[in-house]
Amino acid sequence: MLELPPLSLYVHLPWCVRKCPYCDFNSYGLRDALPEVQYVDALERDMAAQAEAVAGRTVVSVFFGGGTPSLFSPEAIGRVIEAARRHFLVADDAEITLEANPGTVERGRFAGYRAAGVNRVSLGAQSFDAAQLRALGRIHGSDETRVAAAELHAAGLDNFNLDLMYGLPGQDAEGAVRDVEQALALQPAHLSHYQLTIEPGTVFAAHPPQLPQDELSDAMLEGCQHRLAEAGFARYEVSAYARPQRRCRHNRNYWQFGDYVGIGAGAHGKITDARAGQIVRTWQLREPRRYLGAVPKAGFERIVEPGDLPFEYMMNALRLTDGFIAGDFSRFTGVPWLAIASRMTRLEGRGLLTRSGQRWQASALGMRFLNDVLTDFLPERAERTPGVPLSTAALAAPVRYSQADSAGTANERITCETGQVAE
Repeated sequence: MLELPPLSLYVHLPWCVRKCPYCDFNSYGLRDALPEVQYVDALERDMAAQAEAVAGRTVVSVFFGGGTPSLFSPEAIGRVIEAARRHFLVADDAEITLEANPGTVERGRFAGYRAAGVNRVSLGAQSFDAAQLRALGRIHGSDETRVAAAELHAAGLDNFNLDLMYGLPGQDAEGAVRDVEQALALQPAHLSHYQLTIEPGTVFAAHPPQLPQDELSDAMLEGCQHRLAEAGFARYEVSAYARPQRRCRHNRNYWQFGDYVGIGAGAHGKITDARAGQIVRTWQLREPRRYLGAVPKAGFERIVEPGDLPFEYMMNALRLTDGFIAGDFSRFTGVPWLAIASRMTRLEGRGLLTRSGQRWQASALGMRFLNDVLTDFLPERAERTPGVPLSTAALAAPVRYSQADSAGTANERITCETGQVAE
């Protein structure tokens, strides 16, 4: 029988000042005035429409992703948090994260966000190199990131994440480590460190920049990981590093196959119906104007087929460095362990997975080639002939994850911050 996992709330705010050329999230450059009041009204109607499905369950975390949520005023964010507390049982100690772009936060706004109920921020630094920021289409400079970090500390929001990329055009290993050094100087609690990849449908896909070769990117990652470890940041997920007690609770819930309600244009959710023995994926209309006009009837849903659940579970759980307990797989998917036992043993034999008692996790090799590991759990690969080499091109690189764009498919890209991070 299915058990109910923890529950989170994701709120998608889809507008940016300008869409970055590498971004494939559901985001839109802002051409007219931000429809702040109308959109917050729509979010509240969306919450009201979805609240019954999770009645009586406690929301342990809230995440404002985008887009650029910091385009919205503290007053608007406060309205959404108040509405969430009316429609859902939000825990008193819930982690409430807001993504912010250093180029969109006016002086003093972080204090306003904290007063509104935000207790964690994800700041999209991406790089501290001026040329790289221009190449990435960012609207901010490194000085703005430093000012934003100082204001976060001044506002009492020292629990903040910095998004940082590596593998950038023309970057070398020294440059990647230098970015990490400058990020550490700002005293973040968490760092999302992910490799730039070219995603279909982006400007970079149409006009791809010259990226470093794999060997150089590997050297960048190794050097950056070493420096982060020296600074006391433990890697707990493929792209996530944190100081003690500062792991992202919201995204850990994703990776542990928790449930989440997704509200906003293009937002996706995952809800466990324990009585029916089903897991339901939900999603909202992507285009903001259509969403504004359709709420509360903007939502869709589908039941996840049992054959898809092993892939969906492993795509999340194996990203965590400490993996998962075997019993949790059946508890939260309803799929018997025997359905995947032979695949687990086969991957262990190839050195891609390790186990200690009931705990399974990706080995160092498996973490490096996680795409290859995950393809073994795709339904069409379930009866693959042992020993046949896996193709690294079989699955989109799992580097970043936007809950707004996720539907439990092979195209999800995951990291701790859905910010643009992906967190």
